[in-house]
Amino acid sequence: MKKITLLFTAFVALMFNLNTFAQVDVTTSICTKYIKTPYISDGQQYKALLNGDEIAEFHSTFYGGTTYRVVAATGQKEGNLIFSLYDKERNLLFTNRDYQNSTYWDFKFTSTVDCIIEAELDANSQSKSGFAIMLIGFKQ
Repeated sequence: MKKITLLFTAFVALMFNLNTFAQVDVTTSICTKYIKTPYISDGQQYKALLNGDEIAEFHSTFYGGTTYRVVAATGQKEGNLIFSLYDKERNLLFTNRDYQNSTYWDFKFTSTVDCIIEAELDANSQSKSGFAIMLIGFKQ
């Protein structure tokens, strides 16, 4: 009986992991289609598992004079994730909430800025949980 329980538990864990990887892959493919020439990825994937009204927080430094693109998504379609960019004093610089939850935003700072990027599920979407994936690219 213990072997059957152990095998069942292992099977359930494997299926959960495969489903998780599939969701991450789909969401990542949504994001990567926006990081193409003339943009180059910074080489990182920012990921967080969000449940309900949780908020993920990412930190990044943006250098003056460089044009950037932030791309963020969750789930299998665009528009389910709200992301907001703040300076280190928590002054709001941008939120895609004001632009129908746009998947990406292009911007350029005149000087170097340390930023906090928050990501949360849109309460109006049907998603109650999911992986938030964010990519940052810079223009060549």
